[in-house]
Amino acid sequence: MKKSFTLIEILVVATIIALLAAGASVSYLQLNKQSRDAKRKADLEQVRGALEMYRSNSTDGKYPAGNWNNLSVLTGSPKYIQSLPADPKNPTYIYYYNSSDGLDYTLAAQLETTSGCNSPPGGNSCGTGNPCNYCLGPYGQK
Repeated sequence: MKKSFTLIEILVVATIIALLAAGASVSYLQLNKQSRDAKRKADLEQVRGALEMYRSNSTDGKYPAGNWNNLSVLTGSPKYIQSLPADPKNPTYIYYYNSSDGLDYTLAAQLETTSGCNSPPGGNSCGTGNPCNYCLGPYGQK
C-alpha cells in the first residue's frame, strides 16, 4: 500500500505557509517605512548642521531667509553640505524649510510611521501638499 498525504494535510500546510508569508510581508513593509523615516530624520539633521555652520560664518549671524529653494546657498561657496537631500521614497518630494526673519527656522518632513509636530509654523505643506509631522529647529530650541 502506498503512503501519501491527504488533501486536508496538504491544505493545512499550505495555510500555515501562507500565514507565515503574510506575517513576513507585513514586517518587511513596516521595516521599510521605519528605514525611510530614519533617513528623513538624518537628512534633516544634516541640513540642520549645515544651517548652523552657515549662521556661524555669516556676517549678520542669521540663517538663510525664505523656503527650501533658498537653501541652495548651503551648496555654494563655501560649501556647507554636498547637496540638499531628497526624500528616500519620492525624490521629487522636497523637505520643508521656513525662516521668515533669519533668526529662527523650521525644518520639517512627512514621516510614514510616527509624528513629532502637527504643523510647522508658516505652513502645513511639506512641499507637495503633504502635511508635515516631524519638525526641527535651531539647536536647543526645537
